[in-house]
This record gives sequence, structure tokens and C-alpha cells, in this order.
Amino acid sequence: MTKMKLSEFSFDLPEELIAEYPTENRDESKLMVIHRDSGKIEHRLFKDIINYFNEGDVMIMNNTRVFPARMYGNKEKTGAKIEVFLLRELNRESLLWDVLVDPARKIRIGNKLYFGDDDSLVAEVIDNTTSRGRTLRFLFDGSYDEFKAKITELGETPIPKYIKRKVEDTDEERYQTIFAKEEGAVAAPTAGLHFSRQLMKRLELKGVNFAELTLHIGLGTFRPVEVEDLTKHKMDSEQMHISRECADVVNNAKRNKKRVCAIGTTCMRAIESSVSTEGLLNPFDGWTNKFIFPPYDFSIADCMVTNFHTPLSTLLMMISSFCGHDLMIEAYQQAVKEKYRFYSYGDAMLIL
Repeated sequence: MTKMKLSEFSFDLPEELIAEYPTENRDESKLMVIHRDSGKIEHRLFKDIINYFNEGDVMIMNNTRVFPARMYGNKEKTGAKIEVFLLRELNRESLLWDVLVDPARKIRIGNKLYFGDDDSLVAEVIDNTTSRGRTLRFLFDGSYDEFKAKITELGETPIPKYIKRKVEDTDEERYQTIFAKEEGAVAAPTAGLHFSRQLMKRLELKGVNFAELTLHIGLGTFRPVEVEDLTKHKMDSEQMHISRECADVVNNAKRNKKRVCAIGTTCMRAIESSVSTEGLLNPFDGWTNKFIFPPYDFSIADCMVTNFHTPLSTLLMMISSFCGHDLMIEAYQQAVKEKYRFYSYGDAMLIL
């Protein structure tokens, strides 16, 4: 198979199919089921996913937790309102953070930003990293825990920019999976948003096992691909952790010829970043910048759950690698025709 080009991942997506809100109940979004062996496509509800799994099968979940990464501050002297998007903590002791600022042209090294009605949090710009990227040092008197509590109080849920409405109270709960534990992501692992406690319980009673790993999603997930030759695209690094326990659960299922399902593209990236020479999952603690695009041979999972993604995105490229490009194109055409909802709060796809 020849290497694919960026333009092969383009399609027309009507604006009205971009989901502004999640479905009322997590597990009642639509589910498209794609059978790779036969090319058959079914239209179901997400809670019907239980019919495709049996005792001993494994679902791998990303237990990262989204933190309230979007803050608004005022620039000293001018009082201009500046959006500050917290990307990652660089140094815990000196409260150094990598951030994006908007509008960026007004923010220079040495500027101070004030947060909160009482200006109870102040940050100084100490470096320019990219056109919009800055390094901030937060100036805060209390303990580290008090500092984190302050950020949580002042920050808001970072729902993606393509959702045009303002953040609402319900987003705090709905833009988080029910198994979110390890804080550190600036975007939700959205395939996991469809699981309700009731559905998890039903899967458990059926004998389906769950394996949890952590991959902290950064904004690189949404970074546009700007090169036609995909081999030249570089992914941002994201921090990940796969425990020995997670690896054992997955490898056990593989040895017993049970189904192994990656819940989301982030899980798939994580497990494909840590494969042993025997094609099993290795424990891992570190960073990954793995970019999966066709052609690609997958080692661990034999099925996956994912949402419907943007044209030209790295997520769509991974799905194409797993599903087969022609079948993926057909599935997406059907999704548009059947008015499936796209992106973070949208519907889901199960690829078998």
C-alpha cells in the first residue's frame, strides 16, 4: 500500500452536525458498528455495545482527568482581557507553566497578568515559546495545594473552541468520563464519555474486564496537519503511564484469544507506543509522540470505540489505518447522511 496523502482525509461536514451538547443520557448516543471482515455497517444505540462483548473480553480505558485549563486574566496597566490556556506544569516548586495566550500579540516577556476579581493570583511572562505559547511563573504565597485549589476555582472546563457556546455548569461533569482519576489532560478522551455507571455495571456482570491506563491529552491532538506528506508531520509529546496490572489484564485476554477493545484513539496510541517483541503490552511510564497513519499494523487491540472526527485530523488518519480507508470513507458518508453527531460531544463508532 502506498503512503497516503493529507488530501485523502478530506470530506464535507455540514456545520449542523457538530454537537454543541452531549445527549441527555451518556449511553444513549448513537452507535455505528462497523464489521471490518464483511464491510457491514449497523446503526445502534451506544448501550447496545454490550451485545458485542463476552466474558473475558477486555476494554482498555484512559483514566485521565481534565483539569479546568482555561482561565481569563487582565493585563497590568491596560486591564486588557487575556485568555490563558494552561498546557502543562513545567516546575512544581517555582510554579512554572507552559500556556497559550490569546490575543498573543499583546503579551510580552515581563508582562504581568492578574486573575480573579480580587487579583488574588498573579503571573509573570518569562518566555516566548511559540507565536501563541508563553511560559508563565505564577506568584502565589500559599502552599502548592492552595495554588491548585485557586486554579480550579478560577479556571473553567476547557470544552473545545468549535463548540461555539459558553461553558455551562453541566460541562464540568459531562466533559469528564465517569472513570476519570488522574488529573492532567486539557481535553477529554471523548470515546469514554459514552459510558454510564449502569452500562459499566452491566458489562461487568457479563464478565467483561476493564484495564485502565493514563494518557494526558494535550492540545497537540487538535493541531492541524500542515504537510501533504504525512511522514513529515510531528505529533506533540503526551505523558502516559501503563501499569503492570493493566498490561497483565490485556495480555491475559490476548493469550486466551479474547477480544481486546481500545476505548478511544488515546488508548490506541498509548498501547501501540509500548509493544513487546512478542506483540504483547509492556508497562510504560514516560512520553509518547506516536503518529499512526496508513499503512499501519496494529499489535494489541482487535477492536476500538471512537467518536466521529474532523476532516484532515490525525484522529481520522488513525481510524483509517484501523478500519481500512475505503470502509472509513463509506462509514463517514453514511454518518453524514444519517445525521450522526460529530466531535467531542457527538456519537460513537465501534470498529470490530
